[in-house]
Amino acid sequence: MTLHHYKTLGRTGLRVSPLALGTMTFGEEWGWGSSVADSIAILKSYLDAGGNFIDTANVYTKGHSEQIIGDFFKENPQLRDRAVIATKFCGNLFPGDPNAGGAGAKAIYSQCEGSLRRLQTDYIDLYWMHQLDKFTPIEETLRALDDLVRSGKVRYVGLSDTPAWICAQAQLISQIRGYLPIAAIQVEYSLLERTVEGELLPMAEHFGMGVTPWSPLKYGVLSGKYTRANRDQVVANRGAGVEKNLTEKTYEVIDRLLDVAKELDTSPARVALAWIQAQHPVTSSIIGARTLEQLSDNIGALTVHLSTEQLSRLHEVSLPKLNFPYDFNRRSTPMFSYGGCSINGELAPEWPLAPKSDSERW
Repeated sequence: MTLHHYKTLGRTGLRVSPLALGTMTFGEEWGWGSSVADSIAILKSYLDAGGNFIDTANVYTKGHSEQIIGDFFKENPQLRDRAVIATKFCGNLFPGDPNAGGAGAKAIYSQCEGSLRRLQTDYIDLYWMHQLDKFTPIEETLRALDDLVRSGKVRYVGLSDTPAWICAQAQLISQIRGYLPIAAIQVEYSLLERTVEGELLPMAEHFGMGVTPWSPLKYGVLSGKYTRANRDQVVANRGAGVEKNLTEKTYEVIDRLLDVAKELDTSPARVALAWIQAQHPVTSSIIGARTLEQLSDNIGALTVHLSTEQLSRLHEVSLPKLNFPYDFNRRSTPMFSYGGCSINGELAPEWPLAPKSDSERW
C-alpha cells in the first residue's frame, strides 16, 4: 500500500490518503516544531508521494500552521483543489474574549473566516469541531456548520475529541434536519491509548463515520526512541507529556513492539502505525513529522504487513480496561443470548444455567 491507495472518509465520497499529514509541528511558536522552510519541505514531500490529506487547526502554533499551509498553496495554486485541507474550530486565539473560542454560532462564523484568511482559500474541505463545548447546545453548532456548508465555505464536517453519545446525537440530528452528515471523528488512538474501542469506534462504524486517529505514536513514545535499556539516558523533548507515559506497562508494549520490528526488519514506528491502520474502522491515521526523515519513516509503514500472529501479540500486550458494560457484554452476552450457537462466525459457549432438557423448562 502507498499514499495513493485512497479511502473514502466514512459514508461520504471524499477520498483521502491512508495517512494524513498532521501539521501541529508547523512553526516554532510553541518552543518545538519545524521551521517554515522545513515545514514547506515536509508538506511538499508528502504531496509528491501521493498524499492529499492535510490536518491543521486554527490554534496550532498560534495560527502560524494555517498560514504556512496557505502560503504554500498560494505559491502552488494548481495543487489546491487536489488537496483535502482539514482544520478545526473551538480553540481561542484571543484570551479574554469569551466568544472567540468554543462552538457557538458567533464563534464558529468568525473562526471560519479567520482560518480561510490564513489558509488563503475560498473553502475548507473538512471542518472539525476540535473539542466538546459543554456550554453550547450541539443543535446550535450543527446549524452553524450547515450554514457554512450551504454557503460553500465548508465541504464536510467532523467531530474531534467528543464523547460517543454526543457524536451519535449529532448524527441523528443531522439526519432528521437534513444537514450534511458527520463525515468522521478524530480521536486519540494508539497501542497505548485504546479506550476508544469501547464506545467511540463501534459508534462510528454504526453511524457511518470515518475514524482518523491522532497521536498514533503516543507523542513519539512508540517511535523507538524510548526503550527500557535507555530509560535513564534519553530526555523527552516534549517534557511531561511524554514522561508521564513512560511506565512499566508502556515498556512492556515497547518491548513487544521492538520484537516485532526486529522480526520484520523495520522500525518500531512503522509497526505501531501498521497496527493502527489494521484496526477497524480506521480510515486515515494522522502522522506528525518534524523532519523529512521522520516523514519518510512514517510513510514506510504502509509497506509493513503484520501477520495475524503478530497482530495478536500486539493486541494482547496493549489490551485496555474498558468502561462498563463493554467487558460484561463481551463476556456474558454471547452465552446468555445464543449459547451453543455460531452467529456470523462467532461461536458462543453454552450458558451453564440454561435448561438442559424440555423437562427443566417451566
